[in-house]
Amino acid sequence: MEAPLPENQNILLKPSRPVGVAGYGAYVPRYRLPASEVARVWTDGQGGLPIKEKAVPGLDEDVATMSIEAARNALKRAGVAPTNIRAVWVGSESHPYAVKPTSTLVAEAIGAVPNVQAADWQFACKAGTEAMVAAIGFIGSGMADYALAIGMDTAQGRPGDALEYTAGAGGAAFLLGPAEDSLAVIEHSYSYVTDTPDFWRRQYQKYPEHGQRFTGEPAYFKHITEAAETLMKANGTTAADYKYAVFHQPNTKFPQRVAASLGFSKEQIAPGLLVPVIGNTYAGAAIIGLTAILDIAEPGDRILMVSFGSGAGSDAFSIRVTDLISERRLRAPRTQDYIARRTEIDYATYARLRGKLTMK
Repeated sequence: MEAPLPENQNILLKPSRPVGVAGYGAYVPRYRLPASEVARVWTDGQGGLPIKEKAVPGLDEDVATMSIEAARNALKRAGVAPTNIRAVWVGSESHPYAVKPTSTLVAEAIGAVPNVQAADWQFACKAGTEAMVAAIGFIGSGMADYALAIGMDTAQGRPGDALEYTAGAGGAAFLLGPAEDSLAVIEHSYSYVTDTPDFWRRQYQKYPEHGQRFTGEPAYFKHITEAAETLMKANGTTAADYKYAVFHQPNTKFPQRVAASLGFSKEQIAPGLLVPVIGNTYAGAAIIGLTAILDIAEPGDRILMVSFGSGAGSDAFSIRVTDLISERRLRAPRTQDYIARRTEIDYATYARLRGKLTMK
């Protein structure tokens, strides 16, 4: 039995002070592994391919280095001095250190230290939006004017597993700030969470485990649907009120199916559907799709973004683009610029880059 919505309570996470996106930035590694290469090695080239190709980090790239690049792009667009940032939060499930924060590396590299709060976030594929929700509260309460929220992953997949086709690398950074200085205003947000163990990785395990089709129902579809429907019902909107929508994209079928069930057309989700060409960027999957939409959105456009993190939960956001978008997005590379910048590699090179081959 579903729990009823609380009465006499605003279920939306709306801050006291209006908050928006002052700047945003994406980063996608150059290397690309075609899905056909994975199929060639593991299934003799047989079987359907869930994506075209995926992004693979180089030997000198990890969540920290990629987060720094995305953060610099966000700062360029915002035109805000790094010393004005009061929080640097990095969400990921592939932090380079088990014990040592990624956030301090990023804060140091962009020049935000020492008067800054820093922390790493973890909630599988919604770690990035988890950081965004916290940043909204941080700024909305008046404790800070600017906070940096990042979702970035190198992603892992066991050799031969279905994840190896889709587990890509990349993500995005959002510098959140006062609504009056924002290229997009976050109108409302809402979070929906249950304990649904569809995907996990125990300590000391190298690769994550997943519940096969259980990851779709009741995990992905239930949480995204509940989050989106609740937010739209609470703020009095429907799919027709949004120019664009972006949903977490572990593959190509899931976001298309959930979009259709919520009343969104293929045209509304097409600009943010990046998984066919860069793979599932996990903590960065929904938010990097949002960056691609902001690269083309016009003032007044409304965007729905809904993330999903295994374990499980979804964060939903209603976002309205402002007049500042037209000039600010020109200050840094577009997401499609990173996607177009590609070098194809074979499976052997991929295995070396991802440390799947070890010599003792």
